Amino acid sequence: MILNQRFIELGEGYGDVYELCELIKSNSDRLHRTFILSSETHSGHALSLAAAFEPANDGKFMPIYICREGIIQQNTIKSKRRLLFEETAEKVGSTPAVIELKNSSVFAETELFYQYTIGILRINKLLPPLR
Repeated sequence: MILNQRFIELGEGYGDVYELCELIKSNSDRLHRTFILSSETHSGHALSLAAAFEPANDGKFMPIYICREGIIQQNTIKSKRRLLFEETAEKVGSTPAVIELKNSSVFAETELFYQYTIGILRINKLLPPLR
């Protein structure tokens, strides 16, 4: 039974992507799914990298770790951070779902962006409904 799904924000830099990849590797048995969330900006597409994990032990909390909009992609060439994330996910058997979203700057608060994103992921059956 999952009672709560929440984003846990990491930073936007290389070190943060490495941390997210390490979380995926060290918790591969709990990995639910990986995501590449894309949004349009005036200078290209802003990419967020995220990984959702099953609740720990008897917990009812599903964490979703995210590096929010730290990668700006202006063309079809994938950045090194995106490639690292995709390779790590594939090594543990996960193909990242690519989802197009509104940019977080559209929302008055970051928490509203996260509620919107969880709703989109649930509607597309990429996250389980709360039970």
